[in-house]
Amino acid sequence: MRLCEDDKVVLVAGRMSSTVLGLSAYYHDSAACLLVDGRIVAAAQEERFTRKKQDERFPSLAVAYCLKEAGLTIDDVDVVGFYEKPLVKFERLLESYIASAPRGLRSYLMAMPLWLGQKLWMADDIQRELGTDRKIRFGDHHESHAASAFYPSPFEEAAVLTIDGVGEWTTSSIGHGRGSDLEMLRETRFPHSVGLLYSAFTYFTGFKVNEGEYKVMGLAPYGEPKYVDTIRDHLIEVFDDGSIRLNLEYFEFVHGLTMTGGRFARLFGGPRRAPDAPVTQREMDLARSVQEVVEDVMLRMARTAHRDTGSRRLCLAGGVALNCVGNGRLLREGPFDDIWIQPAAGDAGGALGVALALWHRYLGKPRTSAEQRGAWSPRRRVDVQPVGGAGQGAGATVVRELPAYADDMQGSLLGPRFSDEEIVEWMRAEGISGERVARTELPTAIARLLNDGKVIGLFQGRMEFGPRALGCRSIIADPRSTEMQSVLNLKIKFRESFRPFAPAVLRERVNEWFDLDYESPYMLLVAAVTASRRIPTPPGTESLFGIEKLTVPRSTVPAVTHVDDSARVQTVRRDDNPLYYDIIRAFDVLTGCPIIVNTSFNVKDEPIVCTPEDAYRCFMNTQMDVLILESHVIVKPSA
Repeated sequence: MRLCEDDKVVLVAGRMSSTVLGLSAYYHDSAACLLVDGRIVAAAQEERFTRKKQDERFPSLAVAYCLKEAGLTIDDVDVVGFYEKPLVKFERLLESYIASAPRGLRSYLMAMPLWLGQKLWMADDIQRELGTDRKIRFGDHHESHAASAFYPSPFEEAAVLTIDGVGEWTTSSIGHGRGSDLEMLRETRFPHSVGLLYSAFTYFTGFKVNEGEYKVMGLAPYGEPKYVDTIRDHLIEVFDDGSIRLNLEYFEFVHGLTMTGGRFARLFGGPRRAPDAPVTQREMDLARSVQEVVEDVMLRMARTAHRDTGSRRLCLAGGVALNCVGNGRLLREGPFDDIWIQPAAGDAGGALGVALALWHRYLGKPRTSAEQRGAWSPRRRVDVQPVGGAGQGAGATVVRELPAYADDMQGSLLGPRFSDEEIVEWMRAEGISGERVARTELPTAIARLLNDGKVIGLFQGRMEFGPRALGCRSIIADPRSTEMQSVLNLKIKFRESFRPFAPAVLRERVNEWFDLDYESPYMLLVAAVTASRRIPTPPGTESLFGIEKLTVPRSTVPAVTHVDDSARVQTVRRDDNPLYYDIIRAFDVLTGCPIIVNTSFNVKDEPIVCTPEDAYRCFMNTQMDVLILESHVIVKPSA
């Protein structure tokens, strides 16, 4: 086992270890996660507290939150784990600089002082930050990803696929999980990385690496795959098993300070787009082309994972696992019957992964999966849901045969929560007035506001862990509006007009609206809008090209339908988020549409809101109409 330095089980005060703190930090998306007796008690990214997007600093505030949530202090923590091995990463950096010398001298001179002054002494730094002398256990980056994917999944046994930019040396891996065992079978090593290929195009199209990749994915449907052959002929060799080899003559990331350089630019007809320049058809075509190449690599890797393990189930993590378009293709075209994707698939999820790996593999604790508990099974349970929900009166009954479904992520709702009493106290101190609405009446009240065209900031329950807002820190709206997509992008989110929005749909109704009859609770699968919900293309618009396509309504829910008739679907069950479910149910009763728009409660370049104060500030600085703080409804005077 590569996870830890020795095989001793730690004893604290004569008892078996029961509390594990997992950490990720010092690159991007630093986070903390706390397990108590193997259960995920809390997990959060540091950015939510510091308000610095993708904050890479030590997650002091996230750790403090996790301990507070559990009612513990750092002295109560038995084992502390960090999600990767800094010495091995340093080895990779040093070898890469030496291999590319003298070209990498400038990058070397910038990186080495930080490593020699801080990162090589990371164990001491972590102990100092935590205020403990507890030994720090270092996991392997991709094993942490794999553990975050398999252990919380509902499956007793599954293939595991991790894909990202790079950890220590590994850029992608295939593993096999069974019970509490997780075996790593094969890997691709730096510098050959499909994640870095995608990041190179993110950089070249003018977006920020490690943040703008989802913009490239959203931009792709506006383009044509005209550069696919160029990418395959010059940049990447893709083998049948999904392993790849990059042509490093076109990339700068091994030895330079940028992802691409002059040769890459000449290949694609000119320099990279400046971040503040308009997006042109070239960027759209580049996005579409690299998206298709990466999807092909993902499918090949998945087929290899299937052959290596013989499993019918797949678990995914790593930054590339946030590519929900590729995930949708894996579900439709791949060899697996079932897929589960870690909602915090990026580096933040590494904190969770190392904690779970320490619990099961280092401490030797058994695992009882949802499948073993009978909480997950393929299409056996019949769900009966009364139309109307709480406080809405009796109605018809919708009966849909659904698989029993549960995982151990608790809906990924693992962050801070605020009681009505705390919100009342805060509102009183700030001089903010609002109406308190009974919980039984709140879903119907919100549904009526949505039907009136109001844009609502929804702040309720525990904050989400991972990059997606899932109904607790969300902005919600009416998906039937033809103007809503533009309004949300330009007046609320202050972001690029081409960006799509996600539909949140009642799980039992999803296949009536989308070509999907599967769980997507974490908004990580893209599916097409069903043909019956699409509308004919208006005469004269067939020849529209690129960004012009945005002006054409494509379905009866245009605000959540992308230009290729697809949508990034979130399925909602009442067990996971009762109020959120009841809002959508009430909107369905009122309008016949079991869908609402869901986008994260933040504006461009800011993290998702964490506290009532964050939510109110965002509400007042945008053109949102209504703010819901738990049971309190705040309406702008102009709304």
